[in-house]
Amino acid sequence: MENIRLNVALLRKKVPNLTTAAKSVGLRPATVSNLCTGKIPVGRSEVRTLVALATLAECSLDELIIRGEKIDMIETGIKTLDLFAPLAKGGTIGLVARHGMGQLVILAELTHRLKQNGYASVLLKPEGDNEDLNDILEYYDVVVTSVDEAYEKMAGFGNQKEIMFTADRSHVLTGEIHDLQQRLQDVGVQNVTTFLLDLKGEAMDEDLPYGPLETLWQFDIDLATRHKFPAINPIYSTSSVLEGAYLDQNHLHIQQRAQKLLRRYRELRAVVNVRGIDSVPEAEKLTYKRGERLEAYLTQPFYVAEQFTGKKGETVSLKNTLADVQKILDGSADSKEIDQLDYIGTL
Repeated sequence: MENIRLNVALLRKKVPNLTTAAKSVGLRPATVSNLCTGKIPVGRSEVRTLVALATLAECSLDELIIRGEKIDMIETGIKTLDLFAPLAKGGTIGLVARHGMGQLVILAELTHRLKQNGYASVLLKPEGDNEDLNDILEYYDVVVTSVDEAYEKMAGFGNQKEIMFTADRSHVLTGEIHDLQQRLQDVGVQNVTTFLLDLKGEAMDEDLPYGPLETLWQFDIDLATRHKFPAINPIYSTSSVLEGAYLDQNHLHIQQRAQKLLRRYRELRAVVNVRGIDSVPEAEKLTYKRGERLEAYLTQPFYVAEQFTGKKGETVSLKNTLADVQKILDGSADSKEIDQLDYIGTL
């Protein structure tokens, strides 16, 4: 099958307020979001949807659809991210979370990990007092307070280093992030992977909180409340890397099986919480127990949290994650207790 995907960068450039624009032509923002992140492959989308998007962007279908280009994945060594919503190298990643769900810890951890791989990290601070953000400033190589300063620093790095750039949603709403990405593109800086967070927690209430994205990380209040970190929702988080044409088919197969198990486990868990495990049919008890074990396995100790948790940080290769998840799906971990799987590296 030919590799085809939406030109997300072009959509960002031409249609800054995609939520409003999509609704104005009868498109569901969630559908547009899923097309951008690859949850809905372009090859399976309706022609009228693509035509409507091309009309909004004032471009041809040939310009809207990119053919033959491979999307590279940044392997983080964080199990749940690499499995369910891989980082698209050079793309834009949106974090959707409310306060207390752990989005800043994830950013600090990623900054730490990517630095080990030679990345330079730049953080654009939003206006006002952001005490929570102050806790992670030490992990960044460069902290700036204006878009112009961010441009100067990243243009200064040029293409000598891969760059991890972090900014708050407030800069997205003003259009400044799009302008910055365009300016960097104009001077040939192509190696910036952008992380967008929402310190106010308002993104949770939006269908398309950042506009088009290559990767979306939706944080989960239930996981956070039960201290299952990283609290990334494995059902709603997604990435353009997951489009079948780009992804290793074994990864895609295991990811889909794991997602199906966790979706059913979550449904059963709602029943168990009210009526107890005995209310679950015998045939479903195995599904529940394997879902419980997979959820526990996807927790992970972080390097940046070692002093708080007393647990040594763990890096797990994608290869090992896939092998372990397959074992859990196939029943090899059925005899293990949940606490044997919580906050471990590999099985």
